[in-house]
Amino acid sequence: MTHSAAQRLATLDDLIQQARGGEPIRVAVVNAAQGAVLETAREAARLGIAEPVLLGRAAEIVEVASALGWEVDPESVIEVDSEADAARTGVELVRTGRAEALMKGHIHTDALMRAVLDGEHGLRQPGRRVSHVFLVDVPEHPRLLAVTDAAVNIAPELSAKAQILQNAIELMHMVGVEMPRAAVISAVETVNPAIGSSLDAACLTLMARRGQIAGAEVDGPLAFDNAISARAAREKGIDSPVAGRADILLMPDLVSGNVLAKNLEYHAGATAAGVVMGLAAPVVLSSRADPPAGRLAGLAGAALMYRAGIRMPAPSRPEAESAFGCAPQPESVCCPMEVR
Repeated sequence: MTHSAAQRLATLDDLIQQARGGEPIRVAVVNAAQGAVLETAREAARLGIAEPVLLGRAAEIVEVASALGWEVDPESVIEVDSEADAARTGVELVRTGRAEALMKGHIHTDALMRAVLDGEHGLRQPGRRVSHVFLVDVPEHPRLLAVTDAAVNIAPELSAKAQILQNAIELMHMVGVEMPRAAVISAVETVNPAIGSSLDAACLTLMARRGQIAGAEVDGPLAFDNAISARAAREKGIDSPVAGRADILLMPDLVSGNVLAKNLEYHAGATAAGVVMGLAAPVVLSSRADPPAGRLAGLAGAALMYRAGIRMPAPSRPEAESAFGCAPQPESVCCPMEVR
C-alpha cells in the first residue's frame, strides 16, 4: 500500500476492514468473563479476524456468553481460577504455538504485563524495548493518530525514545502506512535548552536524517497544535514535511502521553486500539472499561502484526483504569539490557 493509499486508513473501521483480508489468528483472551470482552471475541470470530481461546472460570464465561446470545464452543474455553494463572496460561499458549496473539480481558493490566514481561517465561526479545502504541480514531480528524508511549515507559531518555519511535514506525508499516510522518512532541516548536524534550526532539530529528531511525519522516520539536493542524503550522510559519500532517505523535513521557490520550477520549470522543510492540507476539492491551469497538480494532491490529511477521517462537532466554489503560513499568523492565 502506498502512502497516498494509506490515507484511506482514516478510522479504526478501516483498520478492521483491512484485517478481514487474511486468515484469522488464534487469540488467547485472558479472563474473558466480561460482556464487552466476549462481545468483541464473538464479533472478531464472525468477521474472520480471530479465533478466540477464552481463559477464565468456564461457568462464568458460558453464562456471560449466553446472556449475549452466544453459544460458546466448550473446546474454546480453558478453565483457570485466578488472574495470575490466567495471564501465565495465556502467555504459555502463545509460547507453545497454541495461540498466536494475546488479548487482555477483564484483568488488571499489571497482572497481565507481569506474565508478559517475565524474564524466563514471558514474551520478551533480547535487546528489544517494549513500548505501547495507541491507534486513536478522533472524530473529524482525517487520519488515525499513533500516540506513543502513554502506557508503559514512564520517563524515557533519548535512546529509549529512539527505540519507542522505531517501534511505532514499524507498527504503522504493518497497518499499511509505508512512510509515516512522525512528530516529536514538546511544548514548543523551537529548541529551548531549558526544555529537555525539545533537545531530545532535535536529536531524534537529526538521528532520522542520518539513518539511525528508519522508515519515517521525522521532525521536531513540534507542539501538539502544529503537529496535527496545518492551519496552526502555517500561522506559525513552520516549514516542515510533518507539521499539520503527523501520523505518529512521540510524546515526551508517559504522563503527557496519558493526559493527551484521555483528553482525546473524554473531550474529543476518540476511540483507541492499544497494542504492545517489541515482543515476540502481538499483545492487545486495553482497559477493562474499553468499548468493544476499540478492542475489536486492537485485535485487527494484532492480526496485521502477526501477518507482518511478529510471531513465536520467542527466544528461550531474554536478556487507575480508563478506556486508555496504563501499565507504567520501570526502565529496567522495559529494556533490561543496553542496546548499542
